[in-house]
Amino acid sequence: MSARLRIVIADDERPARSFLAALLRSFEDVVIVAEAESGAEAVAAIERERPDLALLDLQMPELDGIDVVRMLKKGDVPLIAFVTAYDEYAVRAFELNAVDYLLKPVEKTRLREALNRAQERVEHAEIVAEQGVRVNEAIAALESSTRPPLLQRIPVRRRDEIVIVPVHQIASIVAEGELLYLTTAKGERHTITYRLKDLQGRLDPAQFIRLGRGTLANVDAIVKVNVMPGGTHQALLSNGQKLQVSRLQSRILRERFLRL
Repeated sequence: MSARLRIVIADDERPARSFLAALLRSFEDVVIVAEAESGAEAVAAIERERPDLALLDLQMPELDGIDVVRMLKKGDVPLIAFVTAYDEYAVRAFELNAVDYLLKPVEKTRLREALNRAQERVEHAEIVAEQGVRVNEAIAALESSTRPPLLQRIPVRRRDEIVIVPVHQIASIVAEGELLYLTTAKGERHTITYRLKDLQGRLDPAQFIRLGRGTLANVDAIVKVNVMPGGTHQALLSNGQKLQVSRLQSRILRERFLRL
């Protein structure tokens, strides 16, 4: 008898996560080794547990399922199946690259099919290298088909006028509730109503980096990074702003910008 398939599941919505966990527990040949309610927890769980398969919700705040894969070290990537509400672009990208996916609400028979495929790949030692290539190609295909044009300027309404703010002049973007505060390199502050994750998707990823759940910074505006207790950092911007960097994003900051 084959060893039980070790699984990590990640979904920020508790009902969806509980439903998926209940379906999995109805099968005797699998074991849930960790449940994660955020992308950050999923990264930690996968690196800690080394599962055979990770079922990742495609849409989670701060780190979504795709971000989780990107955060993992090359040797830590397990078999991946993305869980998503119907998205024709995602489904097409996954199917073209033989990456498994489950549509919400997840059906037991479809889940069984995904588990069977995963078990077969595990038994044939088809894990890290080939799976990693497939997942990355699927991500590239998905992003190329859904990526909106990058913003060059952001309109900001002020009473009876609209101020046009060039994106390259923005030093930081901080979310507070439903509002985003844009601070320029000269210290000017503007307010817009927009979701941070949606705006980040319209900005050049080589230009803006997430420092925490509610903060983006222009990498050209970062002049100093201070190491803080507990493995976090503080970024000092050219306009005098001091922004805290979360533990997770500190890791990304170190890997992308603090090494020669």
